[in-house]
Amino acid sequence: MSSLDPAVAALFKDSATLIPAVVQDSTTHEVLMLAYMNSESLALTLSTGKATYWSRSRNELWVKGATSGHFQKVVSVEVDCDGDALLVRVEQTGVACHTGKATCFHNVLALGE
Repeated sequence: MSSLDPAVAALFKDSATLIPAVVQDSTTHEVLMLAYMNSESLALTLSTGKATYWSRSRNELWVKGATSGHFQKVVSVEVDCDGDALLVRVEQTGVACHTGKATCFHNVLALGE
């Protein structure tokens, strides 16, 4: 079990909760996906450079690409000003979405007039 450095944990409003992580392509700046991290997955991400998240559906840690081969090499991780969200910039191998799309954000909603 990996633990988060206390100095890093202090940046968060509550490091014991799940933290939303907006994942962005470091080159194109396209938003690829939204995932969640806990303190252990963030510690692993920071120490290995491999994007590691907490799966809410499987209730376990998962390294992005471990089964699909579509890995995310982490370029940087930033915490927002409120300490309750992350921006993870990555070099994406393959597609980010489990549906086979480049990004999870491919369902455009119509705006009213």
